[in-house]
Amino acid sequence: MDYVVVALVLLGVLVLGGIGLVVPRLRRRPTAPPVTPSPEPTAVERPAAPDQPAVVVPPADLDLEPAPEAVAPAPVVEKPEPSAGRLVRLRARLSRSQNVFGKGLLGLLARDHIDDDTWEEVEDSLIGADVGVEATTVIVERLRERTRVLGTRTASDVRALLAEELVAALDPAMDRTVKSAPSGDTPAVVMVVGVNGAGKTTTCGKIARVLIADGRTVLMGAADTFRAAAAEQLATWGSRVGAEVVRGPEGADPASVAFDAVKRGIEIRVDTVLIDTAGRLQNKVGLMDELGKVKRVVEKHGPVDETLLVLDATTGQNGLEQARVFTEVVDVTGVVLTKLDGTAKGGIVIAVQRKLGIPVKLVGLGEGPDDLAPFEPVQFVDALLGSDA
Repeated sequence: MDYVVVALVLLGVLVLGGIGLVVPRLRRRPTAPPVTPSPEPTAVERPAAPDQPAVVVPPADLDLEPAPEAVAPAPVVEKPEPSAGRLVRLRARLSRSQNVFGKGLLGLLARDHIDDDTWEEVEDSLIGADVGVEATTVIVERLRERTRVLGTRTASDVRALLAEELVAALDPAMDRTVKSAPSGDTPAVVMVVGVNGAGKTTTCGKIARVLIADGRTVLMGAADTFRAAAAEQLATWGSRVGAEVVRGPEGADPASVAFDAVKRGIEIRVDTVLIDTAGRLQNKVGLMDELGKVKRVVEKHGPVDETLLVLDATTGQNGLEQARVFTEVVDVTGVVLTKLDGTAKGGIVIAVQRKLGIPVKLVGLGEGPDDLAPFEPVQFVDALLGSDA
């Protein structure tokens, strides 16, 4: 019995001791850690190279307004200078030819005694300036007769006689206007043709500037689809003067591009559609036939008003053969003579007209955008002979 009492007492002590340990734990409340407000997001400074300033990169969650998108400035449309009087302003560019005509010929003709040897030198000078044998013969015969009859000896009289004969050889009665006026609802169509390397695409862009300077609205067709750069080049020229350019993919049918250009010109009612064609050699029959096809396809809209042949003046008499073949294929109506400032053979103007009966309508006298001038025989001869003659 005593053992039972002792066991109960021990059990009670153990139970009370356990309750004393557990109850305090249950009464304690876990305390939350103090809340520390998070700092505002800031830019992070990244270390840079020793010789470079630090680069500051804003964090992803920083509320920054996006930077406005850069807007490309609108292209500035140029206003070409008027074409009237350009040849007079550019006369100094003919300095090389002036040495032949102004100094050479006038020096010979101003001698106190002009004999057969002198006249032979005059002939050689004219032929050397690419005037051509036939034209030279006519000019010299007329000069000999007039100086004999008039007894001309003063420098001013000799200059006047020579100027008259050169102007007459250029046939000032020829129509040199570029037909660029629309007919009803159909724009005038001007095709530009020429051999490789004559500067045809550049000249096409300059012709557009001449027409725009004279008040025409112009659209250009990039029918030179063999050179990828040709269409880009033409587009650059067009953007500078606000002229639209119609182009096709590289290698496209040139006739199709030309057709679409005229169609577009009719839609937007421009005055003139200027078609740049691929450069070609005059002795390549297939290429020349293709040029004829371009013209035939374009004529489904209406007639081609002008076909301008671009000739490089520095090629001299070789240009005559080029002109002859092109004329047979597409009926050239006018010549654009480029690089006339880079040659002493300004007489090629006379040779082209006399041989082919085709007027020179425009002349290139430099590399500037407005260095293409309408051709005027009197002003041209005056520039050849020089102001001090």
